[in-house]
Order: sequence, then structure tokens, then C-alpha cells
Amino acid sequence: HALLGESPAMREVFRLIGRVAASELNVLITGETGTGKELVARALHEESARRDRAFVALNTAAIPSELLESELFGHEAGAFTGATRRYAGRFEQAEGGTLFLDEIGDMPLALQTRLLRVLAGGEFYRVGGRELIRGNVRIVAATHQDLDARVAAGLFRADLKHRLDVVRIELPALRQRRADIPLLAQHFLAAAARELKLPPKRFSRAALKAVAQRDFPGNVRELENLCRRLAVIAPGVEILPADLGGPAAAPALGDWTDALREWATLALADGE
Repeated sequence: HALLGESPAMREVFRLIGRVAASELNVLITGETGTGKELVARALHEESARRDRAFVALNTAAIPSELLESELFGHEAGAFTGATRRYAGRFEQAEGGTLFLDEIGDMPLALQTRLLRVLAGGEFYRVGGRELIRGNVRIVAATHQDLDARVAAGLFRADLKHRLDVVRIELPALRQRRADIPLLAQHFLAAAARELKLPPKRFSRAALKAVAQRDFPGNVRELENLCRRLAVIAPGVEILPADLGGPAAAPALGDWTDALREWATLALADGE
């Protein structure tokens, strides 16, 4: 699968995936935005006995709350305005496989109650339907939020959290696994060249060192975007620190001080 890393933190993630994937336990994946939570969910599916069935993903924060129930459980024709035909929701689409619920911490409370009933009984109705549907789906959920804090604030049901948080896999931020940055950067740069059908490029030692020193608040996703950009716009075959842009390419503090001092001297000489 697409997960890469040799740092101790990622080795622990790989160990957990290997031990948990073959089970039927629900898994909660936590970590900052861009750390690769969906990749972990896909790895859990691909290493499980459900690998030949569907992997279905739904970002619960990206769907308007009034449509989220229909997206999850489906609806019957005529259930609401615009429902012209029966629609199979994500639970039905994932039958026998894995349902990945991303950003579960943003799910509205009313829908949390219905999801809890489904997890407890394995049965649900489509919106506007009377046919009881029994599902066989493994749930893998993810969030960048602190669910314990949201439970304390009354924004997330404690009983639903316990249903989802049977096994927790916590993904480290990229700044907590800096040793993996050179490996990831070279992989993303080569992958971008292949995908975009561009001549291959390589990082100079200085550029790779500069990349590894960045904080990357957007984590692995931000690093991947940087490498894709460099594959397109870097002028030479070898990527230099000046090609990186941002803090890595900015003049050192001493250079700025010298420039300001020179500007001030010229300004005084001109009488400004």
C-alpha cells in the first residue's frame, strides 16, 4: 500500500495495522489533517479478509447535514423533494466490506444517535423506507479532533465514541517523523514525474536537507503538493534550495540586516 516510513512512530503504526487488520474490530484513526488517515484505512481493508469486497469512503464534514443521513443509509423514491428514485447509501454500498467515515467528529448529534443504533444492532432503514436492512460492514472512522474533549463539551456522544474507539491508531505529524521526509520527498517527486509524464528530477543534498527542516503544517499532503509543484516548475534536473520557495529559499536573517543597513545608509545620504 502507499504508506511509507522507517521512523519508530511509523513502525508502530505498521505494527498496529498488521495486528488489527485481520480482526473485525472497529478502528478509530486520529491525527492532524494531511497525515494519511485514509491510507491507513485502506491498508486495514487491503490486509483484511474483506479485501475482495468494497472499500467505501465518506467525508462526513463535506456533506450538508440535511443530506448526510441519505448518504449513509440511502433513501426511497419520494422520500423528499428531488428523490426521484431509490438510492443505496454508503452502508449498502459497503456491504461485506469496509466503510470509512472520515472526520467523524463533525457528525451532527442527531445523526450520531442513528449511527449508534446501526452499530449496536447492525440494522437500518433507508430514509422514507419501511424495509429493515441488515448490514455486514466493518467501520473504520477518522478524525483530526479530540473526541474526548468533544464528548466533554456535549458535542459527541460518549457511547458512540466507545463503539468506534475499540482500537485506536494515532498517526504522527510529519514534524514528529522528520527522518521519513527525505524518503517521502524523493518518492513523491518520482511519482509526480511518472504521473505527469515529465523528465525525472532529483533533489540536491542541500535542497533535501532544507525540505527535511520544514514544519509542514499540512503534513504529508503538503509535502506531496510541494513535490508535484517542483516536478513541474523547477528549471533544472537537480532541485536546488532556491527552487523550493517559502522559508527555505528566503535570505538568512543576517542578509536581511545587511540589506536594511545599506538601504538606511543610502536613504540618509539622499536626505530622506
